[in-house]
Amino acid sequence: MSGMSKQESLAAPFIGIARHRIGIDGDGVTTLAAFHGCPLHCRYCLNPSCLESEGPCKKFTPEQLYQTVLIDRLYFLATGGGVCFGGGEPLLRPDFIRHFRELCGPDWQLTVETSLNVPAENLETVIPSINMYIVDIKDLDNAVYQSYTGRSNEQVLSNLRHLLQAVGPDRIVVRVPLIPDYNTEEDVKRSAAQLRAEGFTRIDCFRYRVKE
Repeated sequence: MSGMSKQESLAAPFIGIARHRIGIDGDGVTTLAAFHGCPLHCRYCLNPSCLESEGPCKKFTPEQLYQTVLIDRLYFLATGGGVCFGGGEPLLRPDFIRHFRELCGPDWQLTVETSLNVPAENLETVIPSINMYIVDIKDLDNAVYQSYTGRSNEQVLSNLRHLLQAVGPDRIVVRVPLIPDYNTEEDVKRSAAQLRAEGFTRIDCFRYRVKE
């Protein structure tokens, strides 16, 4: 659209912003900025509003989001914290994240919580901007993954291995959930063992708590 600024062209919908989070989304005090939109349709979606076409969204440009979270700058600098991009799937908006890094500079810790089920070029775009990756792989078995998410995990595994080569194991936390009715404790152990064999060292195995 003629007359639209670069910032305006990057405006993205968010389902929420949560301040003063500690020990959940990376180091230090963090603010979670949760994007609307996700390529998956997980059976036990933790944030179903990210899939609603008319969910409780508010649009921000990178500059507007920066000005919104700037109130906690001193907390970020004092604790080594920053902003965690979640969702939904933050890597559907790689240019937004890249421009946000240009605004906040190198001193804030930027984290993404991602499924990595995105095109490889999306991941490549954000690698220079992100300090920490929290990757929810669901399960390494494609049949389990596809049953639970409605998508193949082929792109996930390709991106995960590329990320390991690009940034090393210390900056990647891989989450392997036990998903009731979809995988088993043995499946989780098998996925974790395979990840360790491939060089991942930070593996978080846990159980989804399904709301009745």
